[in-house]
Amino acid sequence: MDKGKGRPSAVAYVAALERQIFDFLGYQWAPILANFLHIMAVILGIFGTVQYRSRYLILYAAWLVLWVGWNAFIICFYLEVGQLSQDRDFIMTFNTSLHRSWWMENGPGCLVTPVLNSRLALEDHHVISVTGCLLDYPYIEALSSALQIFLALFGFVFACYVSKVFLEEEDSFDFIGGFDSYGYQAPQKTSHLQLQPLYTSG
Repeated sequence: MDKGKGRPSAVAYVAALERQIFDFLGYQWAPILANFLHIMAVILGIFGTVQYRSRYLILYAAWLVLWVGWNAFIICFYLEVGQLSQDRDFIMTFNTSLHRSWWMENGPGCLVTPVLNSRLALEDHHVISVTGCLLDYPYIEALSSALQIFLALFGFVFACYVSKVFLEEEDSFDFIGGFDSYGYQAPQKTSHLQLQPLYTSG
């Protein structure tokens, strides 16, 4: 394997950290938990690649299948596919806050205007009006999840290929004897000793 064998995992790690930061800013607790597990899985994948551990790569590939499913759900949630609706924001926040995606107020070109004396405002909360966004936050979240799916699919293929190479190397090494052929072998004992005559001068 070359020196760049860990680059795909490193790119996935950076992308996961970026995702984690923006989810923290939006207090999205369910994505934060999922991102944390993904970061741990990516670290496991990097360790497995560097240390030639095929089992860790297999675990990493199995996690990526779940990660693709989670991001597909995120896309469907923000685009309100089927029965999913953004009004059920408790799915993302575990019903602990009224916060939504950070990109809702901080998207490119967005202009946030507070609505004063609104009857819709709850205690200790305020109502805002967001206008002028070049790209609405549901599409930003969907694009972010689509990027994660693309990286996960690439990482899955990479993990399967590298783990296969490692397994083939382990099998070929075992075939030629491994360390056993170089191990210490005690001298064999003979059951019959042949006595030779000893001649001395004098």
